[in-house]
Amino acid sequence: MTCVIERDGDGYVSLCPEIDIASQGLSIEDARRNLIEAVELFFETASPSEVRERLHSEVYVTPIEVARCNPAHNCRQKEERK
Repeated sequence: MTCVIERDGDGYVSLCPEIDIASQGLSIEDARRNLIEAVELFFETASPSEVRERLHSEVYVTPIEVARCNPAHNCRQKEERK
């Protein structure tokens, strides 16, 4: 399973994208540990049909490059002229 952790305010949010389960914690390790607990609880209590419905068999985590506009370059006007 995959664990994605993101800072959120004063804490962290963790997500398991394969089954769309999320948790949180005050530290990265808390968020990770709490997600493990939530995923384990899901598998203990979910019916086999719910597991099949939620389970994503292929999840890819990969970096992407995104072009960002620098406001100093007045990007909005360039787009409007096109």
